[in-house]
Amino acid sequence: MRKEFKEYSKEIDRAKHDENIRKAISRAVKAYRETTDSTMARFPHTPDLAAEVREIKSRSVAQRKELLAQAMEAVERNKGKAFYAKDKHEALVMAAEIIGQGKTVVKGKSMLGEELHLREYLEEVGNEVWETDLGEFILQLKKDRPMHILSPAIHVPREKVAEIFTQFFGKEVEPDIAKEVSIVREFMREKYFTADVGISSANVVAADTGAFVIIENEGNVRLSTAAPPVHLMIVGTEKLVPTFQEAMKVAEVTWRYAQYGVPSYVNIVTGPSKTGDIEKVTTYGAHGPKKFYVIFVDNGREKMAEDDDFKQASHCLRCGGCMYECPVFQITAGTFGETYLGGIGTIWNVFTSGGLEATAPQIHTCLRCGRCVERCPMQIDVPNMVGELRKRLSSGEVID
Repeated sequence: MRKEFKEYSKEIDRAKHDENIRKAISRAVKAYRETTDSTMARFPHTPDLAAEVREIKSRSVAQRKELLAQAMEAVERNKGKAFYAKDKHEALVMAAEIIGQGKTVVKGKSMLGEELHLREYLEEVGNEVWETDLGEFILQLKKDRPMHILSPAIHVPREKVAEIFTQFFGKEVEPDIAKEVSIVREFMREKYFTADVGISSANVVAADTGAFVIIENEGNVRLSTAAPPVHLMIVGTEKLVPTFQEAMKVAEVTWRYAQYGVPSYVNIVTGPSKTGDIEKVTTYGAHGPKKFYVIFVDNGREKMAEDDDFKQASHCLRCGGCMYECPVFQITAGTFGETYLGGIGTIWNVFTSGGLEATAPQIHTCLRCGRCVERCPMQIDVPNMVGELRKRLSSGEVID
């Protein structure tokens, strides 16, 4: 464990002296706070709705097995194919079997994808995979990992983006954000319409209807999931809630605390494309995907939900607000974490990635100041959970 602490300390120290991180994070924190404050002022009902969503998530975790069975049945009823993966290995093998080899894949941003190292695995087995989210695309070219769950390239200022794009595209790209966005738009258009498979995750899933709700602003997920002939959805079991109406409440709270009054796109996917325009006969494979596959992934989620000390971590909406308030994150960005970041990410990493010992450096990085709890719509008690992790670590208990 001493080696892990030493390497982690070096990385943290490097990050706190990184001028790019300092510049980018200071801009982002200021923008987030200003936008969120004005958004909450325009939608003052949001905190009350968040309290309702806390109850929904609590009930959903208690009913998780029944909701999973109901959702899988709904997917099949909607002419999709549903699978359940108990761990990372099963999920990756299932994805590879569905996709095959030598395929072109366009992928929407997904923390579960990062957890599974999905793109890297699919590339290893012989596929061409493109991250379509602007931030993820920057990191794919930079060979870097996300430093925020919603804004993965938050630590890369426009000047550095221009350098990366100039090298990749083979022509001078100015450090002008609009021009940087434009060149990626032009590059990705062809990828969407020649891809064999589109991959996405979902922000919330309604078990009763098998409706997958995806929140986005760029439009890349809509194109990735509508243009290719095959749509593969990979989603964690913690995203399940009982009804469509409850799913939409979860979605609204998620985007509101992610600083948006309303996102540009709210995608609702229930199966392959279909039409009933000829003699009212439902026929599948119209303009959108002809095939729809769903892999529900556990990978430690069940164990976390069964532990009374940590089950509230399952309530996390992935809005990312807590990170902007975290004093450590403001200095080091996503260096505080691995796949999942910050204090809440520490709990998630213990159960889904490395276990207690591997996550020990992160466990001792959290200041337990509680600023994340004040921002969190689910009021997840991260400081208390981190304290419990430290106790278990010192007692020699194993979580893997």
